[in-house]
Amino acid sequence: MEWIKRNLIFVVSAVVALILLGAAGWYGYSGFNNNSVKKEAITTAYGELNELYRAKPAPGDGKKVDNIKMAKEQQQEADAFLTNLTAYLQEIPAIPAKTGVTGQRFSAALQETISQLQREATNNSVIVPPGYKFSFSQQASLVQFAPGTLDALAVQLGEVKAICDILNEAKINSLTEVRRERVPGNPDDLKGPVTDYIDKKSITNDLAVGSFYEITFQSFTPELAAVLTGFARSPYGLVVKAINVEPATATLLNELMPTPGMPGYALPPQPYAAPGGPAAPGYQPMVRSEMRMGMGVGGGGAEGRMSRYGGAGQMAPRYAQVPQAQPMPAQPYYANPALVAPKSGTQPFLTEKQLKVTLLVEVLKLLPAKS
Repeated sequence: MEWIKRNLIFVVSAVVALILLGAAGWYGYSGFNNNSVKKEAITTAYGELNELYRAKPAPGDGKKVDNIKMAKEQQQEADAFLTNLTAYLQEIPAIPAKTGVTGQRFSAALQETISQLQREATNNSVIVPPGYKFSFSQQASLVQFAPGTLDALAVQLGEVKAICDILNEAKINSLTEVRRERVPGNPDDLKGPVTDYIDKKSITNDLAVGSFYEITFQSFTPELAAVLTGFARSPYGLVVKAINVEPATATLLNELMPTPGMPGYALPPQPYAAPGGPAAPGYQPMVRSEMRMGMGVGGGGAEGRMSRYGGAGQMAPRYAQVPQAQPMPAQPYYANPALVAPKSGTQPFLTEKQLKVTLLVEVLKLLPAKS
């Protein structure tokens, strides 16, 4: 014991070292077992992978599996689907045709198309802003255009006309604006008004190209339904991607409609003396006794008539004439909803109101088939 007391620090250090050696041994043993388990799992995975590499579940592996035949059948189904889809995604004709488009041809075609759209809108009672250019405000005054942009502009002009034809056919109330994409590399579009363009770009995949247009117009629900039906029935690839509907601004007709509390004018009812009721001003009813006196029946005779109608020497008429009541001038009144009598009969459950509609339309154009 005396030796331990003299070498207490050494003894404590030896005990701590033994504990640490035991912990290290246990950690190494557990790690070795863990490595063995992981190694077995990796070996099993490699074995399965090699079996998959060596396997041949491929063409002609018995009568149940024929991958080449299945692939050919699926390819035929895909080709048939694309063929049927072509009937619903026809290409919208460019204005003018994309073959040999020059600045002079496009300028003339643009002016003619704008005039045609304005004329068709007038014929279908569609209100358009005065001098509206259908998103081609910048190009309408040009004759020379940036190189390499005429084909894209001709395609956009044809697509705008196809969309506006549907709106005119649906007979919407008014067209607010049509917005299109900016043609890449066209400096003229950068100079045009912001209201002619949208901040979107065409999307391309392996099958088609999608271009976007935004249309804002005002109409009622039947015209909106006609517009959506026109897009659905169109032979072109016109897809409505988004729709926003909100109440339109108050029209002049709504502003002129009387509202409760507003002063109005009405003629008061004509005075009428009902039997037994109060007489109108200036009206003197002739009672049965006076009629008898006027006709000489009963007592009084002429004397009774004279005393009744103003004294001696003044004879009363045989039949007294009833004075006509004079109509009073119109007096202002104030409509009070609490005093208005409810209307009888069937009342409308919904009141149709004009709507402001904004549509985001995508035009799908199929790419040429790959050989």
